[in-house]
Parts: sequence; C-alpha cells; structure tokens
Amino acid sequence: MSAHSMLCERIAIAKELIKRAESLSLSRKGGIEGGAKLCSKLKAELKFLQKVEAGKVAVKESHLKSTNLTHLRAIVESAENLEEVVSVLHVFGYTDTLGEKQTLVVDVVANGGHTWVKAIGRKAEALHNIWLGRGQYGDKSIIEQAEDFLQASHQQPVQYSNPHIVFAFYNSVSSPMAEKLKEMGISVRGDIVAVNSLLDHPEELQLSESESDEEGLELLQVTRVDRENILASVAFPTEIKVDVCKRVNLDITTLITYVSALSYGGCHFIFKEKVLTEQAEQERKEQVLPQLEAFMKDKELFACESAVRDFQSILDTLGGPGERERAAVLIKRISVVPDQPSERALRLVASSKINSRSLTIFGTGDTLKAITMTANSGFVRAANNQGVKFSVFIHHPRALTESKEALATPLPKDYTNDSEH
Repeated sequence: MSAHSMLCERIAIAKELIKRAESLSLSRKGGIEGGAKLCSKLKAELKFLQKVEAGKVAVKESHLKSTNLTHLRAIVESAENLEEVVSVLHVFGYTDTLGEKQTLVVDVVANGGHTWVKAIGRKAEALHNIWLGRGQYGDKSIIEQAEDFLQASHQQPVQYSNPHIVFAFYNSVSSPMAEKLKEMGISVRGDIVAVNSLLDHPEELQLSESESDEEGLELLQVTRVDRENILASVAFPTEIKVDVCKRVNLDITTLITYVSALSYGGCHFIFKEKVLTEQAEQERKEQVLPQLEAFMKDKELFACESAVRDFQSILDTLGGPGERERAAVLIKRISVVPDQPSERALRLVASSKINSRSLTIFGTGDTLKAITMTANSGFVRAANNQGVKFSVFIHHPRALTESKEALATPLPKDYTNDSEH
C-alpha cells in the first residue's frame, strides 16, 4: 500500500471512529465520563493526518502505521463490546509498592465500575520482545503494566470488591504472555498466538520443575511469535462474576423518600412550596419507589442510630398519618446499629456539604461494608473530592408532603405532564 493510500485509509478510519465515539458517549443516560476526551483525542489525530495530507507536515511511512489511532480504535471497540460502560480514559490514583503516589489510565471502565479494560493495539511481536527485554529502553512490558493494574485495582474497590481486569489485545498476544496474565488473575481478550523456538532442538525449551522463572525467561529469549498460528481467539468475558454486596445502609434522605406521600400517589398537587411542586412533577415523570424497592430486594437493610433518631424527629414534626404508619413498618424491616463511622470517613474535613451527621451515616455504612442509599449527592461528591469514595446508590429525593396536601392545589383529573410545557 502506498503512503498516500495509507494516509487516506487512516483519515477515513479517524472520521469513522469519531462518529462511533460520539455515538458511544450518547449511549448512556447522562453520558460516559471521558467520552469528550476520547473524541478530542480522535479529532486531534484526524487534524494531524489532514495536515500531513495537505503537505504541512512531513512524516515517514512508518510513523503513519504507528499513530495513536490503533490504540484509540481499540478503546472504541472495547467500549462497544462491553455492558454498562461508565467511563473511558479514566485516571485512577494509587500508591505503588514503594509507597509512591502514581496514576493509572484505565481505557474502559465497564459493568458499572466492576470491570477495568486495558485496550492494546500493539502487535504481539513487539509486546513479546519488550517482555523479553528486547524492546527500547524505558518500554514497560505488559506484565509490568498488569502489576500496576492489580496494585491500583486493590486500592479502588467497587462495592467492596476489587475491579476485574481485562487486557484486550487487538493485534494478538503470545501464548506465554497470555498464560502469565491469566496466572496473575487477569482476563485476556483477543487472538492468542504461538511462539516458535529459535533453537535447533525445541525440546530444550521444556523446563524441569526445579528451574526458576528466571531460567524460563532466559529460554523464552530464544523464541519468536508465530502470528499465523492462532491457538485461541478469546472474546470479552460475557459474565464477569461480581460479588454483589447484599448489605444496604439507609440514609435519612432514603428513609424519608421511602415513606413520603409523593411516593404513594400523592404527587398530583401544586404545593405552596416550590421545591415540593418540583418533586411532585418529577415523581409523575419517574417514580422513585420502584427503584428503591428493586435495589433493596433480597438485601439486608441497616440504618445507624443517628439516622433513625433524626428521621423519627423529622417525622414527628412534619409527617402525616400515612407517612408515620409506613415509617413504622419500614423500621421493623431494618437492623438499627450503633453509630460506627469508619476511619477514612472520620478523616474527612468538615465543609458546607460534609457535616457530622452525614459523616456518621456514610461512615457507618462504610464500616458495615454496605452500600449507602441516599439522595444526598452533594456529600458524595464532596467526599470524593477529598479522596474518599463511598459505595452508594443515589436516587432523587422526596420530602414529607402529606401534611402539606390540605393547603395544596389538586391537579385536574385530566392533567398530564404535557400540560406543564
């Protein structure tokens, strides 16, 4: 293929990938974090290629082959093949084995955060050679990168379990490398290709049990990748086994939402208070209670003493008879536990969003290794900004409104949400 043909092909690929990346970003309600970053990287690549085409930049043919497009394409294809993609090109901070602060870019975070994917576009030969020490100075082998991923993932639990790591190879991987990754607990996606011995006697590569890994690596030094000999083609794992957290910690906002008259059909009013009218309108469009029930199903429910005490106090002041009745039934379903905020929760610095009550509630959930259900997204964001990421289920809030209905204006029976616009 001529340099010009290759350039035209690369430009076409870049344009197509931009469309796919934009479509990917829109595929999830609320978008995919990092989607804009992925699109801008692709656009920068396209701009560079167009400059080359216009003769403004001179590059060697070999450079055209090794543009970032290969890697970016691998990211797009990985994201397209996975469920519940929450982010791409996500940067995680972690502490390495020497205690140094490091960052790690995870190409695709999928399955609601439970799966981390590294998309690899480099050819199997190059990867194999780097692993065997035949790469350029400073090249980090895939195995070394895998160690970084494992280290980081153990410091970034999702709902109290470590993310599952998948290395997705789009230009094959040698079988010894694939085996090594599997031994480390990392899933491999892609074509696994054989390696051939460069020795006259391949049987010399058979290691005895007494030989160390180092000796094995020395013998591997005399191997080369045989791309034509595909031993296996492995797709993305369809079902990542996730230890689903069966414990739920209820925040005050959730307790209130669960018993609110708004959640039980009392949303057909215009209230004196604007915020209540907005919540009623929101409820008519999207009911919250079914979401709460679905998440709570078959799980153990907890609430700390502070949450229950303050909930009861709010209920005594503002709750209507139906809301109080529902609260009594709900409390019977819950295991009320002493306040026991975790150490990392106690390290949070107080602010307008972080008060002692929230700290106690979320911190107790953390100690219990439970997912905290909450409508208090402000606290979650503020804690996250301080480096403390709580396991949470966030929902829309609903206030206690039953006692406000007497002064509210009922909506006409033929009223629809369309009437509001």
